[in-house]
Amino acid sequence: MNVFRRHFIAGTIAGITLFATGAAAATGTMAVYKDPQCGCCEQWAEALEAAGFKVEVHDEADMSVIKARFAVPADMEGCHTAFVDGYVIEGHVPLEAVKKLLAEKPDIAGITVPGMPAGSLGMGNDPKASYDVYTIAKAGAPSTVYYQVRPAK
Repeated sequence: MNVFRRHFIAGTIAGITLFATGAAAATGTMAVYKDPQCGCCEQWAEALEAAGFKVEVHDEADMSVIKARFAVPADMEGCHTAFVDGYVIEGHVPLEAVKKLLAEKPDIAGITVPGMPAGSLGMGNDPKASYDVYTIAKAGAPSTVYYQVRPAK
């Protein structure tokens, strides 16, 4: 078997595995609320859809109303707000953290990547990206680090 064919088969199997695990992680449709002019939010939603999630994008002129509806703390706000299976997913949260959240089902309101870190999902592909994903706690409990993105060594 030639090298090209081996890589093609390995890539196809990896793609099918990624698609299956993404689709199995969420039972409902992910609603993504974003500013109509935001391209990075669109890229984030497309990446989740490519991983097998059912995604509905809603353009919202006033994102502050959406963030208030989902009780996202001001210091934890990201670019866009998503909601799936009872959880808020705020900002450029990486796919791995979304899958972890939906598999573990912790007793929190959701997860967030505050701001717009360079290299986060939808914000370019930077192997040197380093940022944290935080919990959005229920009923005023403190937020904690839920997942860490660090450069590969």
